[in-house]
Amino acid sequence: MNEPKRIIVVCPSLIGDTVMATPTFRALRQRFAEARIDGVVRPGVAPTLAGAPWFDALIPFHSKGKDPAHRTLPFLRRLKAGRYDLAVLLPNSFRTAALTWLARIPRRVGYVRYGRGPLLTDPLIPPTAPTWRRLPSPMIDYYLALARHLGCEVGSMRTELFTIESDERAADQAWERLGLNGVGKVVCLNNGGAFGPAKSWPTEYFAILAKRLAVETGVGVLMVCGPDEREAARAVVAQADHPGVVSLADEPLSIGLTKASIRRSSLLVTTDSGPRHFAGAFGVPVVSLFGPTFIAWTRTYHPHAIHLQQPVPCGPCQKGVCPLGHHRCMRELDPGTVFNAALRLLGRPSVLPLR
Repeated sequence: MNEPKRIIVVCPSLIGDTVMATPTFRALRQRFAEARIDGVVRPGVAPTLAGAPWFDALIPFHSKGKDPAHRTLPFLRRLKAGRYDLAVLLPNSFRTAALTWLARIPRRVGYVRYGRGPLLTDPLIPPTAPTWRRLPSPMIDYYLALARHLGCEVGSMRTELFTIESDERAADQAWERLGLNGVGKVVCLNNGGAFGPAKSWPTEYFAILAKRLAVETGVGVLMVCGPDEREAARAVVAQADHPGVVSLADEPLSIGLTKASIRRSSLLVTTDSGPRHFAGAFGVPVVSLFGPTFIAWTRTYHPHAIHLQQPVPCGPCQKGVCPLGHHRCMRELDPGTVFNAALRLLGRPSVLPLR
């Protein structure tokens, strides 16, 4: 089979999954060093990959996007015009397989999910249990299996991200305004996520944690947030009521600012949401708080990570909203346990044995 000269890689649609795909992007670039490799990415996710060296171009696509140029028909025309000879489909969607088939891309590699097998030239079977139910397995491995199928050697499982000059400049300005540039160590806190409110840790718990970190360790504490989490970030700062606890809520928010802020921090404490994966990609220690989701799906092989999950009879339920209304999986994960884990990763003596 001839070596592909023009490759299109359909990237995951979520920020966290995109970060977990970076070992696959790296492996594809190393294997097909002479080929043109373009990436298909949701417009809102594209800044996650800013500065990365793996793609010759990023093509925005969102079937329901605000910009008509990013929707299905213009995207299909661009696929056809690209004259790609290989498509690597990381998402499991039927739509992406159908579009690459309609674009007559000769070779189409992806997993057999949602009835799309006949649209693929190279259909891979996802890991399953004896009952044929899909096994919870790390998404890093799941994506890398596609690269291995194409003959890629995987030298490293580590995730990787980059910042660009404008990201660092935005962080410089925000940190100066917030009084963080003269602080020895800064701990970032992150709540929320696109999955749903079931992943969120209570605001009052974050406030307790933030104040303890500021008072008992002397670090600066920065709440990072997206546009939908501004009010929660402000509430954490108000409830913590300490000059060392600040937030990005009133800054011009961007993925780049969040990346640059986490990159220069000493620790991230976060829910299982997209920014959690920024820590591993920049080698920053991270405490991840899990509630309704399986840890196994998003394990990142980060050597400086602690995963905390409170066992409950009803979980992990994989629901965006608690179906029972009590949210025990997150409410029973107490601030003292999280503070103790943070101390471990900050190199401080723990106040309690870590569970």
